[in-house]
Amino acid sequence: MTTTSEHSHLSRVQAPEGVSPGTGYSHVVWGTGRFVAVSGQCALDEKGEMVGEGDAAAQARQVFENLRRCLAAAGAGFDDVVKLTYFVTDVAHLPAVRAARDAVIPADRQPASSAVQVSALFRPELLLEVEAFAVVPA
Repeated sequence: MTTTSEHSHLSRVQAPEGVSPGTGYSHVVWGTGRFVAVSGQCALDEKGEMVGEGDAAAQARQVFENLRRCLAAAGAGFDDVVKLTYFVTDVAHLPAVRAARDAVIPADRQPASSAVQVSALFRPELLLEVEAFAVVPA
């Protein structure tokens, strides 16, 4: 089933024929417009200080706030996101990441997603990093 978001420049397929439906993501997202790439965001505030040390939920909320700000700088929002990539130091952090994502992205507009467990990020107290790709109407 293909759905078109309220931003008609994007289409999403949650479950292409012959592929098991995704839980909380779309398998395929495409659109027309200007491509926006947002570097991986971590739980650092505007001063570069750590937010939520040891707390995956607090870190995830800060990461999605940072993503929101970065997307806005490009004239984009979460409705324009076509792909998120999650890097977590422990897959046990994924429920916290999903909760932070679900607070800003409605279930019917979930982007394509990948989650990867990594041994470490660039600072040892960081538990996760998330990058985003978006398509904004031209």
